[in-house]
This record gives sequence, C-alpha cells and structure tokens, in this order.
Amino acid sequence: MSNKTAYDKVRLARANNRPTGKDYIDAMFDGFFELHGDRRYGDDPAIVAGLAKLMDMPVTVIAIEKGRSARERAFRNFGAPNPEGYRKALRLMRQAEKFKRPVVCFVDTSGAYCGIGAEERGQGQAIAENLMTMMTLKTPVISVLVGEGGSGGALALAVADRVWILENAVYSVISPEGCASILWKDASRAAEAAASLKLTSEDILSFGVADKIIPEKELGKGDFYLGLKTMLYEELSGLKVLPLESLLEARFARFRRLGTEGLLET
Repeated sequence: MSNKTAYDKVRLARANNRPTGKDYIDAMFDGFFELHGDRRYGDDPAIVAGLAKLMDMPVTVIAIEKGRSARERAFRNFGAPNPEGYRKALRLMRQAEKFKRPVVCFVDTSGAYCGIGAEERGQGQAIAENLMTMMTLKTPVISVLVGEGGSGGALALAVADRVWILENAVYSVISPEGCASILWKDASRAAEAAASLKLTSEDILSFGVADKIIPEKELGKGDFYLGLKTMLYEELSGLKVLPLESLLEARFARFRRLGTEGLLET
C-alpha cells in the first residue's frame, strides 16, 4: 500500500520531469507520421496525432502534449486542448475506423482550455461529439492516463475499450485547487479536496473507471516503454479478433456500469 497522499500523487502527476505524450510516441511506436488540422478551423499543438506502427500493427496514435521548456509549454497551451484539437482527434479516429486501425490515446491534461475563443468555437460540443463517437467507434480503442486526467478534457479521449492509468497519475472531475476554491473559497485546502475527490489510480481502479494500473518503477526508461508497448500490443491483438458487435456491446456495458458498483458504497 502506498504511503503517498492523494495530493502527493497530484504533484507527481504534474512533475516537470514526467514523460510527455511525445515521449511515449517516440519511444514506443515506429514510423510515426503526424497529421494536422481539424479541417474546420486549424491545428492544435496541444494534441499530437498521426499514424504509426506498434510492432507490426498499424495504429492511430493520439496524445495530449504539455511540452517541456517554457516556450514549448506556451506553444502547446500547457496541454489544454482547444476545440480544434478534439476535432482533429475525432477526424483521425474516424479515419482509423475506416481503415480498421486500432486507436491508442495518451491522456495528460489539467482540462480542456476554457478561454473565450475556445468557447466561441464550440468547446463543449467538440467534447460531446468525441464522447458520442468514441462510444460507437468500430475499431478497438485503448486510452492510457499518463499524468493528469482533468475533467471532460481528459474524458474526451478516454471513452475506450480499455482505460489504463499509471501508478501516480490522477483522474478527476476537477482539480483539487478548483474544488477547494468552490467548496471552501480557499485554494490552500487543495490537499483536503484531493483526498475527498478519490482521484488516485487505486481509487479509479476500485471504481471500475480504469481497468489496470501501470507501475512506475522504471518510468521513462527503456524497460518501462517496452513493457507498456508489449501490453498494448497484446491487448489490441485480443480486441481486434472480437466480433465487432461484441466489442461495441462490451464498451457500452463498461461505461453503463460506472456509478452502480463501488461508488455507491463509498
């Protein structure tokens, strides 16, 4: 049992030295070819997406990217996607469905960008379209929560057949600071809010929101990436041979169960 508090894990999920979405793409996939734009407004650097091979399996990869340096983080909008980012992801998921390519998503965001421009361009609708489409997408989808999983901005890329979460990643409807500010008008009570939100990987697994916790002992090292790559390949190979009707029924049932088990007992 970990001795870390919930807020300790929030800090670890936000750590500057934590691998970003592009790190996972570069270390685990071959021949990555990035695609840009939503064909409606523009491109969003906060979401990196394209075609690649996972071992010998063609896949579509979608990753939220926070950046490393101050300049890159500003360019990536600190990993807070705009509507065009979600629409780009949706365009590539539909393309993956057409060509029968599995989809792999890496999620790491404090939340969707909430600026005026994002709202004017339909942020809520973009997220809703992703949720609706991913639920019935006719190809296997695996989403891995690798850092912060913030609210609808994370969920928009996490309606999947399998949802995995790294050991020190978090997944929540709101940040601890935001929660504390709303409940107690005091953001300094973030640690208390984090404990109440049940946002740790252990909590998420116990509620059935995630299917697997990925240990972080070798995080960022070759063996870590190789292990995750192998797990993804084996899981997708199994999902690919399922009859399409069974795949979609199981995905729908997975999300329908949320809130009926575990959550009601806490």
